[in-house]
Amino acid sequence: MADPNDISGRQFAAARVLLRMSVERLARLTGLDDRTIQAVEDSRVQPAGPAEAVAAMCTALENSGIRFIPDNGGGEGVRLKFSRSESRRLATLEGEGGIVAEDDV
Repeated sequence: MADPNDISGRQFAAARVLLRMSVERLARLTGLDDRTIQAVEDSRVQPAGPAEAVAAMCTALENSGIRFIPDNGGGEGVRLKFSRSESRRLATLEGEGGIVAEDDV
């Protein structure tokens, strides 16, 4: 797991977009309100927000398939933990119906 204090607001926003996850969905996964998530994503400082909010967002996004790439001189970023084919397969499985429950990817 990445150190939540090293993740920028831009990385949080990029991770959510890369997952095609709405703010509302992330709010449900984290127990945070939409305004807190937007404030963290819009932040230009690190840590990007209150420790509890940043940690909850980091955990939820990593559990959903994100890897945070630290700024190691080459620039910060995010990527999917899975290959394209694995991501497509997971999307197919998630869309097959069944009992509605939390995802543990």
